Amino acid sequence: MGSLNDIGVAAGINILSAVGFLLVFAVVRIQPINDRVYFPKWYLKGTRSSPRHIGNVLSKFVNADVSTYLRFLNWMPAALKMPEPELIEHAGLDSAVYVRIYLLGLKIFVPITVLAFAVLVPVNWTSATLGDDEEGLSYDQIDKLSISNLGPGSKRFWVHIGMAYVFTFWTFYVLYHEYKVITTMRLHFLANQNRRPDQFTVLVRNIPVDPDETVGEHVEHFFAVNHREHYLSHQVAYNANALASLVKKKKGLQNWLVYYENQHAKNPEKELTIKTGLWGLWGEKVDALQHYKTTIEELCKQEDEGRQKVISDPKAIMPAAFVSFNSQWGAAVCAQTQQTSNPTVWLTEWAPEPRDVYWPNLAIPFVELSIRRLIMAVALFFLTFFFMVPIALVQSVANLDDIERVLPFLKPIIERNGPRSVIQGFLPGIALKIFLIFLPTILMAMSKIEGHVSLSGLERKTASKYFLFIFVNVFLGSVVAGTAFQQLNSFIHQSTNKIPETIGESIPMKATFFITYIMVDGWAGIAAEVLRLKPLIMFHIKNTFLVRTEQDREQAMDPGSLEFGSTEPRIQLYFLLGLVYAVVTPIILPFIIVFFGLAYLVFRHQIINVYNQQYESGAQFWPDVHGRIVTALVISQILLIGLLSTQEADQSTVALLPLPVLAIWFHYVCKGRFEPAYIKFPLQAGSKRILLISSPYITADDIHIVSNVKRELRLMFAGGHGEGHAATGKRPDAEPERVPQGRIRAPRLPQR
Repeated sequence: MGSLNDIGVAAGINILSAVGFLLVFAVVRIQPINDRVYFPKWYLKGTRSSPRHIGNVLSKFVNADVSTYLRFLNWMPAALKMPEPELIEHAGLDSAVYVRIYLLGLKIFVPITVLAFAVLVPVNWTSATLGDDEEGLSYDQIDKLSISNLGPGSKRFWVHIGMAYVFTFWTFYVLYHEYKVITTMRLHFLANQNRRPDQFTVLVRNIPVDPDETVGEHVEHFFAVNHREHYLSHQVAYNANALASLVKKKKGLQNWLVYYENQHAKNPEKELTIKTGLWGLWGEKVDALQHYKTTIEELCKQEDEGRQKVISDPKAIMPAAFVSFNSQWGAAVCAQTQQTSNPTVWLTEWAPEPRDVYWPNLAIPFVELSIRRLIMAVALFFLTFFFMVPIALVQSVANLDDIERVLPFLKPIIERNGPRSVIQGFLPGIALKIFLIFLPTILMAMSKIEGHVSLSGLERKTASKYFLFIFVNVFLGSVVAGTAFQQLNSFIHQSTNKIPETIGESIPMKATFFITYIMVDGWAGIAAEVLRLKPLIMFHIKNTFLVRTEQDREQAMDPGSLEFGSTEPRIQLYFLLGLVYAVVTPIILPFIIVFFGLAYLVFRHQIINVYNQQYESGAQFWPDVHGRIVTALVISQILLIGLLSTQEADQSTVALLPLPVLAIWFHYVCKGRFEPAYIKFPLQAGSKRILLISSPYITADDIHIVSNVKRELRLMFAGGHGEGHAATGKRPDAEPERVPQGRIRAPRLPQR
């Protein structure tokens, strides 16, 4: 069991680490040489130029302005200064809603903390029931601030039951209000966006084989007959891996050509030559400019030939297509309805935006998709189960007192005060964090195997898996394994009917372990996030040895993104810990509040200046966030019922039983009221909103927008993203066909 001294050592180490990271960041960020590392988003937007282009040699590397060092913490108020509407316009709705999750944590837990310390902590402390080594159990001063300090059958349990109701209803109020606000933000965001191809487009998968028609002809005839008023065009997807490699190779050579053109512009008289052998180390010497121009021309011809080959190869055609309509109303009808009596073919859904498409999964058959997801569910079960082993090892380190009882020969080593405090107060949290480093990568790979067709969908599914894993292993594993090990001596020497009571009394004691974990992950970890130590080192290595052109320099910046699949479940762990221990051990709440406050500040700064999101889903992940918070609330209520049932509080179960029922009812109320806005498109809005076309007619400009679907797909394909990209017979830089001015009706094709 961690003592106050152990907690103090851990707090000291992590506070010093967090403050150190923040101070180093505040100084490093104002150095001109690091400007692209800490402000890459502004460079990508083209609104910021490098300060290294001006001034003398020294000022290009080191900031010599003393006044800036006196204002080195001004990044903190600057991160809070940008209004939310401007933040949405600058970074997107996904980023803005993500930082609101941290703000939601403050809204929930700050009032709960005030009430808990005003009511529950005095009630717990004045009970004075626990004694040292009473009945062989291990206690500490922190336990005397928890519910464990109330004796069995105490009347004071009614105070905790009453506060459980207060905390629950306050959480309901905050969650409902936040769901309502974010739903309004989403609808407003979608209504005010410029028209994009994906707003008029539906992704169609599992297109059935027709022996008399190609996939393209089959799609055209099917939608011309069944959606005759609104069908406009379609684009079949192709598997073009070989062609994508050619495009990637050409892109690299074009970068070299730009480099040598820049060198020639600086010194026209200098002869620029290269060797044609491996890595340019040997081979025939040739003129660099002419060599790259000739090679790129040859690759362009190969690219055109490869594109024609892909289009003419039936094996390259995927049973998937992007079907465009002349209005969002028509697209909504198609995306939200079943197309045939066979629900396994002609599967339709809203098309992700081009950046959001995960191309390799477009052509997975329905049956194979079901098998993949079954296999991944089984794999997730075994992964979660076997991960209990390292969790148990971490918990053994967290309980040195009990190791000493079981293994007395280690007593001389364990009794040393300095190493003991560091090991017990700091190492368990850092060890658990290390074990979790590679987990998100594994879970993301599993989500890809499951066959989801968008990057945002992959992130959401990965987050769901990660939350389940954290709940089972990090929370339940730490409580169950840690408690059993901690009270092992008591379990061995007491009667069997006393074991449930011992577990019930011991669960609150795990708060000390979670406090150390919060400080390692939520304090020092968040402060390290803003420093961006790895991107900083990698940028300077690349900038020194690999950067040749501005394009290389932009790629070296590596702004990164929010990585919702791994970061959001981590936030949910703090919601879970706060809700579980709010009634049981309120001392944990201030540590959680510090995490939410620091994380809100840091991540707001990051999305303003650093992160460049790969896609924009319009906060489609919010229902999952809400659902997991409600799940944490239900878990906290069930655990409280189980805890009080071991304390001879006979009426506590009856008194608390309505809480999980109310929480589940609240979830379904919010689900029915708000969730449709995240998965469906309202047909009324499709016919009335100014953004949309209010009739089956479409202007020439609108057709120009919708026709850009093919252009977007060609550009995405030409970017070399690999398998599953659409390809057409035209060059990727070809202009879309001109449409005559005026209003025209979408053509109706005859029925088959």
